[in-house]
Amino acid sequence: MSNIFVISGPSGVGKTTIYKKIIEDFRENISFSISATTREIRAGEKDGVDYHFLKEEEFEYLIAKGDFIEWEKVHNNYYGTLKSEIYRIWEDGKHCLLDIDVRGGLRIQKMFGEKAYLVFISPPSMEELEKRLRSRGTNDEESLKKRLSNASEEMEHKGFYNLVLKNETIDKAVQELREVIQKLI
Repeated sequence: MSNIFVISGPSGVGKTTIYKKIIEDFRENISFSISATTREIRAGEKDGVDYHFLKEEEFEYLIAKGDFIEWEKVHNNYYGTLKSEIYRIWEDGKHCLLDIDVRGGLRIQKMFGEKAYLVFISPPSMEELEKRLRSRGTNDEESLKKRLSNASEEMEHKGFYNLVLKNETIDKAVQELREVIQKLI
């Protein structure tokens, strides 16, 4: 069985940018597990590429069928990892990379043990995280406060992760993660 690499961290910390560079570098060995969500599709995103965008009723039906390895409701939307995604990647003989929230990461670790390698991406500071969230369009004060509150909660769990990467610059964070993954695969 191949490994599962989990990337977690607060909203706005750079997870998507980091994992896309890692997938590009290791495309022969690692595939991205496309999560399912009920949130609205954002500009530039594609269904089946960035996420499997589902209606809430569809998502809840798949939960009831037991089709998710893990799922969570975050910011009033469901997010989850479909079993079929993991099996698809393993059938291709590759390692799996997931971008999921902290609670999902801890569930994956509990379920897969040493096969799961958890990476927590942290911001250089909460002030910098707020700046990044504002720069990406999170200017609604209520939404911003909620995301920062969630970030503080998530940061409390980083000690359970195999690796904590402080994302001061994308290039530095990617290089550090690249070196770790190279040793593990």
